[in-house]
Amino acid sequence: MNKGLLIVLSGPSGVGKGTVCAALRSKTKNLVYSVSATTRKPREGEVDGINYFFKTRQEFERMIEQDELLEWAEYVGNYYGTPAQFVHQTLNEGKDVFLEIEVQGAMKVKQKFPEAVFIFLAPPSLSELEKRITGRGTDDIDVIRKRMSVAIDEIKLMEQYDYVVVNDEIDCACQRIMSIIEAEHCKRERIVPQLTTSLNGVI
Repeated sequence: MNKGLLIVLSGPSGVGKGTVCAALRSKTKNLVYSVSATTRKPREGEVDGINYFFKTRQEFERMIEQDELLEWAEYVGNYYGTPAQFVHQTLNEGKDVFLEIEVQGAMKVKQKFPEAVFIFLAPPSLSELEKRITGRGTDDIDVIRKRMSVAIDEIKLMEQYDYVVVNDEIDCACQRIMSIIEAEHCKRERIVPQLTTSLNGVI
């Protein structure tokens, strides 16, 4: 049995990662979503253990010390990270794991899992990105400025990814991501080992 694919989706704050992931959940049942841990406060409607594992700084730092995270990063004053055990176990069961994480975290995952599939979710423009961040109504002007400054630095890292999907329209972005995953499953190095026995030694 082949290991599952580790699919990493990231992009700047406000690009719509959470919205796209929610739409993907409704469109496909074949992906197992890894829940990240964070020290930021829950937004309205977010549920612990579903959207994030909400931790105190002390709890999160204990997880770092005990090497319980696949990756972690500090972003605009808060920690974000991916619990490692769940990811390894699910991949070994042959299931695909989908990570929605910040760009800093994605770069750390790339060091440990270069074979993962890295997808950058990009905004149609910087003005649209600022509009989305401002439209949340959850951040003050100083935080918005910090997020935009960080976003520009993150966009410069697009070339480190395997694919770039522009989030101009949610359904279209989801279809592009699902097409990428399907294509990755058809790669020669995944298919040939499965066919070796059934093709009676031809390959």
